[in-house]
Amino acid sequence: MPAGTKRPDEEKEDVAVSPPAAKKRKQDGSSQAKKLKQLADFSDTSPFPDYPAPTPQDAADVHYVLAHAHPNHASARKAPVDSATANSAATCGAVRDALDALIGTILSQNTSGRNSTAAKRSLDQTFGRHGFKAIAEAPREAVVDAIRMGGLANRKAEVIQGMLRAVHSKHGTYSLQHLSSLPDTEAMAELCSYDGIGPKTASCVLLFALGRDSFAVDTHVYRLSKLLHWVPQSADRVRTQLHLDVRIPGHLKYGLHVLMVAHGKACKGCKGDGNRTASCVLKKYMRERKGISEDNTTHVAEEAEKVEADEGTV
Repeated sequence: MPAGTKRPDEEKEDVAVSPPAAKKRKQDGSSQAKKLKQLADFSDTSPFPDYPAPTPQDAADVHYVLAHAHPNHASARKAPVDSATANSAATCGAVRDALDALIGTILSQNTSGRNSTAAKRSLDQTFGRHGFKAIAEAPREAVVDAIRMGGLANRKAEVIQGMLRAVHSKHGTYSLQHLSSLPDTEAMAELCSYDGIGPKTASCVLLFALGRDSFAVDTHVYRLSKLLHWVPQSADRVRTQLHLDVRIPGHLKYGLHVLMVAHGKACKGCKGDGNRTASCVLKKYMRERKGISEDNTTHVAEEAEKVEADEGTV
């Protein structure tokens, strides 16, 4: 392939995430303002105040059902490990260094655990473990090359470098350890103030790295929340997270998130494009406990996946 020629997948990625600079700055500013306003407006209230689900009992019941279906994922909260040796993408960001946790969580977006783990390993090998300064100051293409196997490398490199530079500009150091002393709302607001960092990514850092009771809604949790009728069918993923973070009891947030992600990955019976004849413990729960047919839950799962595909993930 001639020098300077891009592979087709790289061209598609560039087009998807790199609009003209002026337009992109306007889009980013508008999106960030909307994101921060939503967080401020619904820090302790739901965007759907009249929507009655889930009740604390609903959350406990689903936790019980999923814990029995996936016993290997039903363990107690795991303490963050030493990020000097652990791969923060492989541990879902459950490392003691919050900045490293954030990078690992960014790399885990829109890809498999295997790919994100490989991307983080390559990033560490290229720039050194906790080589935040080197990453921030490197040419963009060097970071892209280091994480290319993780997918969406151009966009992720842009977000990681921009975030690192913003953290250093704001605090004079490459560290987010001060977040551990902030209230949840303030820690969440700071994380989401960085371009490209959405509520789900921020919530994962709070949940896994900082040990807070925060309910992160990824694509699996979003789809299953729709299947369970825990949010209105019109709810997008951000408002789903804001609603569930208020409705789900704190002591269930960690375990329920882990179990819903595990079930979403493993179960063939509740995916919109899955096997309609395969069994699903949540469909059974909805049929037996809530009187909702499997046709209904399948349709809801399909619609949620369509919305997720249209919106993309942040």
